Amino acid sequence: MQTIWAETALLPTGWASQVRVDIDATGRIKMVMADAPEAGLRVPMLLPAPVNAHSHAFQRAMAGLTERRGPNPKDSFWTWRQLMFRFLDRLTPEHIEAITALVQMEMLEAGYGASVEFHYLHHQPGGLRYDNVAETADRVLSASDQTGIGLCLLPVHYQYGGCDQRALTAGQIRFSSTFDQFHHLVQATRDSMKAAPEDSNIGVAPHSLRAVGADHLKSYTSAFATGPIHMHLAEQRAEVEEVAAHWRARPVTWTLDNLDINDRWCLIHCTQMTPDETVRLAHSGAVAGLCPITESSLGDGIFDAIRWCDSAGAFAIGSDSNIRISLSEELRTLDYSQRLRDGTRAALATQSQSTGRRMFEEILKGGAQASARHTGRIEAGYWADMLALNTNSEFMWGREKDATLDAWIFTGDDRLVTDVWSAGRHMVQAGVHTRRTEIVAAYKDTIEDLRDTL
Repeated sequence: MQTIWAETALLPTGWASQVRVDIDATGRIKMVMADAPEAGLRVPMLLPAPVNAHSHAFQRAMAGLTERRGPNPKDSFWTWRQLMFRFLDRLTPEHIEAITALVQMEMLEAGYGASVEFHYLHHQPGGLRYDNVAETADRVLSASDQTGIGLCLLPVHYQYGGCDQRALTAGQIRFSSTFDQFHHLVQATRDSMKAAPEDSNIGVAPHSLRAVGADHLKSYTSAFATGPIHMHLAEQRAEVEEVAAHWRARPVTWTLDNLDINDRWCLIHCTQMTPDETVRLAHSGAVAGLCPITESSLGDGIFDAIRWCDSAGAFAIGSDSNIRISLSEELRTLDYSQRLRDGTRAALATQSQSTGRRMFEEILKGGAQASARHTGRIEAGYWADMLALNTNSEFMWGREKDATLDAWIFTGDDRLVTDVWSAGRHMVQAGVHTRRTEIVAAYKDTIEDLRDTL
């Protein structure tokens, strides 16, 4: 059993002092006690560690390499995507494992306790299946074994190149699966996950309305009766136009009118919604999976967080393309986008909670729901997913309660994260992952191998 003692901790009942947390051998919280005598490892501030709800780990190796203007004077998400397709044709399973391990390590050092991997790079270049159809999923699992991060793995169904069901391009062929092949892939991945830690789990992900046929989408909740279901939705204007042209409705409207959307679903991005769609989707019980840094990088648009929250919608945060992995900066970017659009300040604060407190509480709940992980609370019976912050930093000095979260998110950065536990695994200590040296070395070897491609 591990024992942690925090000068201050954020509990389900609010802020508490002198908090003792006992973690049992399974990685679950056994006991929480406030006003307790000091015992075990002392930390200044203890918080629940949120889930990173959306990641494409392999894209991390492209970070910072797509900032030049291409031949198209209107460079956009779609030109970025073509560069991504060319890059991924060179990736081997060994590359995927090394890149994923680095991403997961960086997530933990940023304060995330678990990750949802939206995994669609399934096959060999040219589309040929590996002998083990779950080969690349196994590499993601192997990376999580190295890093100790809690993992929700989402095999992705990607069948078509557009709403007209055109064939996939050469760049997309590594993603390709018919519905029957996807079932087989999911089962093979389930089999692989039997050896994973108890806190690991699996869901499914129809990639998007462009990549999966309407009939198959309508059968998802019955075909896959348990686990989370994630899907990209309404990210780009061109996507909205394509769906409207072929399916005679905007993406969010078509989805709500035709699919059984409920609390098992997490819809990623949703940056192109009308006010009515925003309210309807919020009321469905689904989580909005927001990735503010990537959405800014790709020019996706601004999620209507004010209307969404006013409609009691749930949301979670993800790092998506992993161009920059920073929990505090994702939240800062989300709130600043609302301020810039509306010409206001403290846009997501309430009468009882500061901006930072409200956003942090929301992503704890939303991330737990989106990953189907028993997390997000420092409470007996929950997975011990927790992070410690350095309140002795100049950024945090003299701050108390909600103001400490505001200081971390708006004036500090993730260097304030000193320790992180994932299901009781103490993977970040003194701000550094316990296996950082070997993980970074393997990643550098991969980048050297890919240098001519990158």
